[in-house]
Amino acid sequence: MVRPHVLVLPVPAQGHVIPLMTFSNHLVDHGIKVTFVNTDFRLANVMAASEETRNDHGSVRLVSISDGLPMDEDRRDLGKLHRAIFGAMPGFLEELIGKINESDDDKITCIIADESMAWAFGVADKMGIRKAAFWPAPAAVYVMKLNIPRLIETGTIDANSGVPTKYEIIKLSPTMPEMNTAHFVWHCLGDLDTQQTIFQCMIQTNEAMKGVEWLLCNSFYELEPSSFDLVPKMLPIGPLLAGNQHGQPVGNFWPEDSTSLSWLDKHPPHSVIYVAFGSFTVFDHRQFHELALGLELSARPFLWVVRPDLTGGPNGPTDAYPEGFLERVANRGRMVGWSPQQKVLAHTSLACFVTHCGWNSTMEGLTNGVPLLCWPYFADQFLNRSYISDVWKVGLGLNQDIDGIISKEEIKKKLEELLSDGEIRTRASELKEMAKKSVSEGGASSRNFNDFVEWIK
Repeated sequence: MVRPHVLVLPVPAQGHVIPLMTFSNHLVDHGIKVTFVNTDFRLANVMAASEETRNDHGSVRLVSISDGLPMDEDRRDLGKLHRAIFGAMPGFLEELIGKINESDDDKITCIIADESMAWAFGVADKMGIRKAAFWPAPAAVYVMKLNIPRLIETGTIDANSGVPTKYEIIKLSPTMPEMNTAHFVWHCLGDLDTQQTIFQCMIQTNEAMKGVEWLLCNSFYELEPSSFDLVPKMLPIGPLLAGNQHGQPVGNFWPEDSTSLSWLDKHPPHSVIYVAFGSFTVFDHRQFHELALGLELSARPFLWVVRPDLTGGPNGPTDAYPEGFLERVANRGRMVGWSPQQKVLAHTSLACFVTHCGWNSTMEGLTNGVPLLCWPYFADQFLNRSYISDVWKVGLGLNQDIDGIISKEEIKKKLEELLSDGEIRTRASELKEMAKKSVSEGGASSRNFNDFVEWIK
C-alpha cells in the first residue's frame, strides 16, 4: 500500500509558516508523511532559531527552494517578493518534486498549499498530484477576496489597483461584520505599487483555486458563522496552536527566550501585561517612545517582545528606548527578542495582551481567554480588530491622535479600561471554551480535520 506523502507549501512569512507547520505536525501524528517547503532564506532563519529542527526523527521533513531573490535582498518589499515568487518558484517546485519522486519510495501524493501560493496547483495539475488549500487568516478576509469582482462591478474599488474609489463603511452581506474600504487587505500593504501587485496576485489565486477540492481554514465555526455560511466549501479546522511536542519543529524565525516563563512564574495571577507585535510591525522613534512610556505609566509588570528590527534602525532597539527608561522599569519590565508566545499566553500571570491583531496572535489570545488591546499594523489586522472589539467584544482598540500617534496617555487609559472590565474577561473565557470544544473529539473542527485525513489516506 502506498504511504500518503504530502508536500506543504506556506507563504514565506512567520504568520503563515507557523500555522502550516502546526498543521503538518498534526498530519504526522496521523501517520502521514510530510515534506515542508520553505524558501532558502526562511529555512535559514528557522534553522538558526532552533537546534531541534536539525535533528527531527520521524517528524516533518524540512526542505527549501529559492524564492527567486538573492539571499541579501530586502524581503520586506512585499511587491518585489511576490513578483519573484510567482515568476521563479513554480519551476523550482516542479524540479523539487521530480527529485523527491525519483529518490523517495513514497512519492508526493498531495500538495497542500497556502491559498496565497495557489500557483502551486498548476504544478500539481501538470504532475498529476492531488491538491488542497490552506487559509491561515479569518474566513471573512476570504469572503472579501471572493467579492473582488463585485467590488469592481459596483465601482467600490479600481479594477487595476484595488484602490477604493471612496472611503466608506460597507457590509459584504447583511450578516457580515462592517468593513472600512480603507482597510481592505491589499490596500494596507506598503506603497501603491505593492498594493497593486498584491491585488493582482489575489485575482490570480482566485482563478487558481477553481477545481481545488479542499479549502481548510485556521478558524472555528462559532467565531465566524456568517463567513463560513457564505463559503460552504471552506472548512474550519482551528484553532491550530503552535506547540513543540516531542521536539516537533514550530517554524520560528527567531530564537525563543524561554526565560520569559520563569520570569512570569514570579508574578501573581492576572497581573502582567504582555506586549507583542508579530514579525512585520515596525515603529518609528517617536511611536516606540510613546509605547515605552505608556507601559511605564501603567505601573504594572510587563513582558515586551522587542524584535531586533522592531524600530527599523541599524542598531536595533537598544538605542531607541527613552532616556532612563530601562533603569526606571528594571524591577517590573522585561524585554525579550522573541517569546514562546503560546506558553506565555497560557500562563496564569497574564492580565492582557497588547497585540497587532495578527490572526495567529488573535487565535492564541482567544484560545487562552486573554483580553486583547488592539494595535493593528497592516493586512487583515484591521478586520481582526473589528472582530475583537466590536463583534466578539473581548478587547478594546487604541486610537491615534491627530498626528497619527498612539500616545502614552491613550495606552495607559485603555489598559486601565480593559483591565477593569469584568464583562470582557467573561466573554474571553466563554470564547476560550468554544475554541476548546471545536477541536475536541466530536467538535466541528476536529471532525473536518479527521475527514481530510481520511481523504489524504
